[in-house]
Amino acid sequence: MLLQAVEEANRRVLGAARNNPSLEGMGTTLVVALETGEGLSIASVGDSRAYLLDDGGFRAITDDQTWVNEVGRPLGLGEDALRNHPMRHVLTMAIGASAPLTVNSYSVPLQAGALVLISSDGLHGVLDAAQIEQILRGGTDGGTLEGTCRRLIEAANEAGGRTTSPLY
Repeated sequence: MLLQAVEEANRRVLGAARNNPSLEGMGTTLVVALETGEGLSIASVGDSRAYLLDDGGFRAITDDQTWVNEVGRPLGLGEDALRNHPMRHVLTMAIGASAPLTVNSYSVPLQAGALVLISSDGLHGVLDAAQIEQILRGGTDGGTLEGTCRRLIEAANEAGGRTTSPLY
């Protein structure tokens, strides 16, 4: 079901660009999650990410579809070089970029009390995994999910993230 929804989104973006030349070249990244009886089903395109925080720790579920991840890393470039590489923001796949679309899919078992975070590079592009994990583990937000989301946004903005308007 998720794969069909992602493919339909791609068809609609491509169709809108085909019907309106001012929209040519538009696209987006995407990550979606669906809770199932067995856990979580996730589909992703581009470099938006899903993370999981549970008893096993904090980890990324999705893999970025970027030049750095698909070309640079296999070439043996080190993490410092990849973090500063001029191709670090180049996507290898995006909604609206092509048909057929390459969609990554994942199935993840969920433990009681687990947290799932879906983010764009507006968050994980300015905060590292350790900073995100620290905020998810709590403290200053009063213990609510809304408070945790606000703290993530504030931390990303404080770290130099761009903001055009408040999201909360």
